[in-house]
Amino acid sequence: MVKRLVVGAHYGIKDWLIQRITAAYMALYTVIFAFAALTLPAMTYEHWQALFSGRLMQFLTFLFFASLCYHAWIGVRDIWMDYIKPLGIRIALHVATALVLIGYLAWVARVLWRL
Repeated sequence: MVKRLVVGAHYGIKDWLIQRITAAYMALYTVIFAFAALTLPAMTYEHWQALFSGRLMQFLTFLFFASLCYHAWIGVRDIWMDYIKPLGIRIALHVATALVLIGYLAWVARVLWRL
């Protein structure tokens, strides 16, 4: 009997679990956000600004976008690993994807907290 040395990805259970957790949070946030938006007195800039002026809503929204970015990172990273075979191109795509997602998250933080 030959023993197989397993290294690295842990067969993907961690990534699978993280994607399910982030998806569940995003679904919950969507329900909360829909309720909050539908209970606004009017769909004006002032009411939207008031909705996001509370620290709790800012935090929940930032957590939504952080979850979205992490969820997207796992999915896109797996696509690059499955379909892009040349290592140099794959690493370049990983770096580009990570930088874009980090940029998006920084942009969300700037919008939410006016940094």
